[in-house]
Amino acid sequence: MPLSGIRVLDLTRLLPGAYCTMLLADMGADVVKVEEPGPGGGDYMRWTPPLVDGQSALFNALNRNKRSLTLNLKSDVGRDLLHRLVDHAEVLVEGNRPGVMDRLGLGWPVLHARNPRLVMCSITGYGQDGPMASRAGHDINYVAIAGLLGLNGTKDGPPVPLAAQVADIGGGGLQPAVAILGAMVGVQRGGEGRWLDTSMTDGAVSWLALGLAQMAAGETVARGDHRLGGRYACYRVYACKGGGYYSVGALEPKFWTALCSAVGKPDLVDLQFATGDEGAVAHRAMEAVFLAKTRAQWEGELAGLEVCCEPVLDLDEVASHPQVVARGLVISGPGGVELGPAVRMGGDWRRRDAPGLGEHTAEILAELDVDEARLASLRQAGVV
Repeated sequence: MPLSGIRVLDLTRLLPGAYCTMLLADMGADVVKVEEPGPGGGDYMRWTPPLVDGQSALFNALNRNKRSLTLNLKSDVGRDLLHRLVDHAEVLVEGNRPGVMDRLGLGWPVLHARNPRLVMCSITGYGQDGPMASRAGHDINYVAIAGLLGLNGTKDGPPVPLAAQVADIGGGGLQPAVAILGAMVGVQRGGEGRWLDTSMTDGAVSWLALGLAQMAAGETVARGDHRLGGRYACYRVYACKGGGYYSVGALEPKFWTALCSAVGKPDLVDLQFATGDEGAVAHRAMEAVFLAKTRAQWEGELAGLEVCCEPVLDLDEVASHPQVVARGLVISGPGGVELGPAVRMGGDWRRRDAPGLGEHTAEILAELDVDEARLASLRQAGVV
């Protein structure tokens, strides 16, 4: 695998960091999840319902291919052991509030001095500086500040929370993983390691590049009234007869023309991007069209056409959809249901289940020449 032989120390908890390091683990990295020892310790997500065999199904879905080491970083011995791990690691990922790593004696100046080639990635809600740097938050807060939440929903209704934690997963997971890979390339080209300041809010703001550009150019960008948010009849969700919905994404004129022909509404072709009274006419006409038949009927009629229309699936329908099945996206394992990698690159991407708390402590410390007697004393002292 591309990252075989790369050691990643994961000091994060919950969703963002876990998703980031899972991406690296799936590419072959040896991800060591460093967790707090003791009853009820470790990543908080371990104990979040629903549980499967005493461990969270949510944790299992995000922590495959990792090893777990318990280590009390508030103790001198625990910090010393982490320093020794850093000496032989390429990456360290942490998700504490700004300043916490420095107070633990594990800040960037200390770790960089020990291993100049180390890439350290800090994942926070708002970044390392600014008036909100130390403020607590969760995904809904980050997308709210980013302006993304304010755009989600209907024109006359309130903002609607997004179903996926897009700031956590994107700004706190995917974008840090990309930055880590880029920094590692720099190191392999002879450069030094670097400290990556990644923010979930920053990530969410970056996805609004098109909307902000449109607004700066004088175009209206409001909830339920923007280019891809319900303004045009050619890009909307329509209710079907008997329940269920259909997505229409016929942005290109050829697709819209084909759709209008297929549903017997050629008079709507010229109203593709109409607004105001003409736009309302197009919206009402297409609403009436889709309400005339069930979702299954529309799927039968539109599936073979080039019209960019697909049924809106409920979550319990996704795993059995033929395309999802063909791509092997949803898999079952001892830890419950999880998702396969979104990018195929060959190789053995799934090597182990999500680890139990401290499952690999002895194994990892043995790599630092910690023998059984020393390990027993560390356990006695509560260091591991």
